[in-house]
Amino acid sequence: MIGHGCEVPLWSDVDVESVADRVRLVAFDLDNTLARSRLPMSGDMSRAIAALTRMLPVGVITGGRFALVTSQVLSMLDDTADLSSLHLMPTSGASYYRWDGSGSWRQIYAIDIDEHRRHAVIASFERRARELGLWEEHVWGERIEDRGSQITFSALGQQAPLEAKLTWDPDGSKRQRLTQAVAADVPDLLVRSGGHTSVDVTDKGIDKAFAVTRLSQELGIDVGQMVFVGDRMSEGGNDYPAAKAGTMAIRVAGPHDTLQWCDRLLKALRPVRGRTDQTPLPTPH
Repeated sequence: MIGHGCEVPLWSDVDVESVADRVRLVAFDLDNTLARSRLPMSGDMSRAIAALTRMLPVGVITGGRFALVTSQVLSMLDDTADLSSLHLMPTSGASYYRWDGSGSWRQIYAIDIDEHRRHAVIASFERRARELGLWEEHVWGERIEDRGSQITFSALGQQAPLEAKLTWDPDGSKRQRLTQAVAADVPDLLVRSGGHTSVDVTDKGIDKAFAVTRLSQELGIDVGQMVFVGDRMSEGGNDYPAAKAGTMAIRVAGPHDTLQWCDRLLKALRPVRGRTDQTPLPTPH
C-alpha cells in the first residue's frame, strides 16, 4: 500500500517480472491512460488489451459513463478479446458491468444518487461556477451531466478538444475552488476534481479505492494482487485512491506509456502463465 505522500512509481521503473509473478488482475483508468480524452483506443492498444484478456481479468475503472467505455474501448476490440474477462466500472465504480455471454453487458449493480440530491448538485454547480467566474460563455457540448450515480461538471463542455482542456486549468486551482464551494453546499456527498476541466460528485466513499475493493469482493482476488494503471497518480489525483487501497499502482503520462507497459507485461506473462492458469471467475449474479 502506498503511504501518505509517497510517489507511485513510473511504469518504466517497475520490475515487470515481479509484477507478472503476483498479478491476478490488471485494471486501467480510461482517459489519458488507455485513450486520449473522448477518443477511441488506438489499434495497437486494442490489440494489447485483447491479448491481456486472454491471460487474466482486465478492469476499466473510469469517472466517465458506460457509453464512453463503449465508444472508447469496446467498439475498438475485435473478436480476439475474451469479453468474459472484462470488468467495466464506470462513474468511479458506482456501477459495474459484466459480459453475460449472450451478446450484451449486464449491470451487476448501480449506486445512484437520489433525485432530490442530484437536483441540488446541479443547481450548486451552476450557481457556484457563475459566482467564481467559471461559467464559460462558449462550451463544446453538455456542461453538467447527470449520470445517475455521478454528476459531472465540465467547464468547457463534454466534447471540448483536448488542447483547450489542457490550457484551461493547468494548476488545478479553478477546479479546487469550485470543488470547495460545491462541497459546502452538499456536505453529505463526495465532491472531487475529475479530468482536466471537470468536477465529479458521487455518494461519499465512491472513488477508485471503492472500485478496486468492490472488484476484490466480487472476484475473490486480493487488492494486493491487482495492478492499477493511471495517469493521475499524485496525491489528490482521481487515480491515487486505487494506489492507497493497496494495488500495485503504476503511473503513466499517457496512452503511449500505457502501451509500452502492456507490451512489457505481456512478454513477462507469456512464459509463466496463460488465461487458463487463472482461478475460474464467478459468473455474474
